[in-house]
Amino acid sequence: MTTNQIQFQQQELKGRDFLTLADYTKDEIDYLIELADYQKKQSKEGIIFEPLKGKTLGMIFEKASTRTRVSFETGIYQLGGLGIFLSSKDIQIGRGETIADTAQVLSGYLDGIMIRTYNQDDVEELAKYSSIPVINGLTDLYHPCQVLADLQTIKEVKGVLQGQKLVYIGDGNNMTHSLMIGAAKMGMHIVTVTPDNYKPEEQVTEKAKQFASEHGATIEWSNDPAEAVKNADVVYTDVWASMGQEAEQTKREQEFQQFQVNEALLANAKADVTFMHCLPAHRGEEVSAGVIDGKHSVVFQQSENRLHAQKALMTALMGE
Repeated sequence: MTTNQIQFQQQELKGRDFLTLADYTKDEIDYLIELADYQKKQSKEGIIFEPLKGKTLGMIFEKASTRTRVSFETGIYQLGGLGIFLSSKDIQIGRGETIADTAQVLSGYLDGIMIRTYNQDDVEELAKYSSIPVINGLTDLYHPCQVLADLQTIKEVKGVLQGQKLVYIGDGNNMTHSLMIGAAKMGMHIVTVTPDNYKPEEQVTEKAKQFASEHGATIEWSNDPAEAVKNADVVYTDVWASMGQEAEQTKREQEFQQFQVNEALLANAKADVTFMHCLPAHRGEEVSAGVIDGKHSVVFQQSENRLHAQKALMTALMGE
């Protein structure tokens, strides 16, 4: 990638929000992955690259985090900027100030906002009233930053995204939704495998199917893990009970017990299958220790790429 290409694409994306991958074209996602690879290579070679020097990112957290907070805070620092952690318990948005007022106030101080919260509508409203880029760090509906890193990882491992078969096994949650949209946009075939009562939301599925038809991909659903993983290039899982669903843990353990990704299940996939998990993982529940710590697993490469993918995202949206 040349300097001229980077500068050209930045002009295309500068000032944009990143609320869901549905808002980005295949070419734009390709560019972000390419930029992430470029910046990862620079970082590994010790090259200092600070396109965000003097920039400040506000990071609003209503949900706890390890990877999101550390990767964004480290990322903005490595790019020459400053990250400010804003707990909803500490700022006025947690005491009744409207999202619209918060958006306009923060727009006067910051160069970008990352928010990790519950409701997608809150993120949409924040973006509506902000004059600076808003990045969705996670909601109950979508997790686009994770999937951007996932796509980068799959391309690193497999060399190509188009035509890969990705099988997601578990709850039809925010990860499922973003994976369906991201895979469809990049021409990947995705099968979501869930119990009957835990399917992904129909409106998201229909949106993903529309993107799939445009990019030569397919979107399927199954409740049979062993059948679904046949010829799989990538097998992906997530925790059975997400944040806010802790009261359902015991119930979900019973209803998902046939959906664990273990050695016996993975044996039905391709011999070079790649295993992925967005973490944190509960070994012995959604995945066996033998799989997540085994030769097919790339979960820590995937986790590291959160840093590089988000650096690319911040560079493209906030950089000069």
